[in-house]
Amino acid sequence: MLVVGAGNSGAEIALDVAAGRRVWLSGRDVGHVPFRIESVSARFLLPLVLRGVFHRVLTVRTAVGRKKRSEAMSHGLPLVRTKPDDLAAAGIERVPRVAGVRDGLPLLEDGRVLDVTNVIWCTGFAPALDWIDLPGVAHDDPVTDRGIVADHPGLYFVGVLFLYAVSSAMVHGLARDAAHVADHIATRRPRSTPARLPAGRSRGPAASAPGGP
Repeated sequence: MLVVGAGNSGAEIALDVAAGRRVWLSGRDVGHVPFRIESVSARFLLPLVLRGVFHRVLTVRTAVGRKKRSEAMSHGLPLVRTKPDDLAAAGIERVPRVAGVRDGLPLLEDGRVLDVTNVIWCTGFAPALDWIDLPGVAHDDPVTDRGIVADHPGLYFVGVLFLYAVSSAMVHGLARDAAHVADHIATRRPRSTPARLPAGRSRGPAASAPGGP
């Protein structure tokens, strides 16, 4: 069996199907988090990674963040739960990317043809933004300033991978980006002045007449 795509989903699915069969995992090495997230040490390391590195270091404002953003947008994020040792222990063979098809079988970049019956595609996903029909708005990676589209006032994005930082697609990062967008909207939208009512009129619920219900 061949699993195409060596990111988090592909690696985990390869482990799931490896029992009792030969499995190849196709794709580049995306790296991995260098500790077990279920370990005791992870209780101290995860906050450092999530709140420190992912939230404040790897952002579009830093050189290392911009470099990592380019890699993440084209190749995905590092393996989190699965480690290379896990794949090796399960007998999963890492192979290069799939370059095409030869005689109905997968052709790898190194010229090998794998004689497999089943192929599982785990090649990631892309934002479905093609319904936004506006000039200059890229459907795969819209250009924004922390979610604000300068060329189209009133258009905003949140929850997008690496919108501002690696954490932008995570709960704590999304909250920060959403607050930034909300502050921008509040500053550009003038507050409406309450309409004046004639003397004697009230904005509250109408009072019942004496003796009424």
